[in-house]
This record gives sequence, structure tokens and C-alpha cells, in this order.
Amino acid sequence: MNIALWTVAGLLSVAYVAGGGLKVIMSRERIAATGPAAEWVEDFRPSSVKAIGALEVLGGLGLVLPAVLGIAQELVPLAALGLVMIMVGAAITRIGRHEYGLMLADLTYLALAAFVAWGRFGPEAFVG
Repeated sequence: MNIALWTVAGLLSVAYVAGGGLKVIMSRERIAATGPAAEWVEDFRPSSVKAIGALEVLGGLGLVLPAVLGIAQELVPLAALGLVMIMVGAAITRIGRHEYGLMLADLTYLALAAFVAWGRFGPEAFVG
């Protein structure tokens, strides 16, 4: 179970740091131009897109850095819960835009982050 949690947390970390980082450094227009999956940014102010990106980067780093460094390891499941909340917002945005097929990817990320939160709060907690 610990290996599965580390694997999922590591993969999510890479995805969120990369995706969030792009939201932080790219303009909203450039993000929207990358394809239909990114057109949601048109519904948000540029500062909101940057804030979402920054939260994704912080959440992605929070999934692994505390455990790797052995400092404040209880932040790992909290970071996972934060990412769950971000993905709930993403799913709600997709519903509002009638993008149900794209929402499946958001729900997958949500489920994976929830798995990490559950595992690190419960059976494979770092502290206890």
C-alpha cells in the first residue's frame, strides 16, 4: 500500500507542478489556445487562473516534499485534500460548461488525490 501511495503521489505531483506551473507562467489567452480542454480559462479572470495554478503547484509539492524531507509529514494528506477541493471546483466548472467527457479526467485526478488523502490519514500515515 505504501508503494502505491508513493507512486500515485509522485505522479500527481509531477502533473500538478507541471500543469499549475504553466498556468502561472502562461497568459490566459495562450492557455485557452492549447485546445478544447483548456477553454475553461475563458470563464475566469487572469488573476484567478494564476491563483489556481499557484495552488496546484503548492499542492503538488505538498504531496511529496514533506515526506521526502521528513518535515511536517502531516501536510501530505492535507495537500491531497486541497487538490481534491480544486478538482471538485474543476468538475463543477465542467458541468457548467457541459463538458462531461472532459470532466472524467477531473474526476480521475480527484479520485487519485482522495486515495492519497485516505491512505496518508489512515492506514499508511507518516505520523501516529
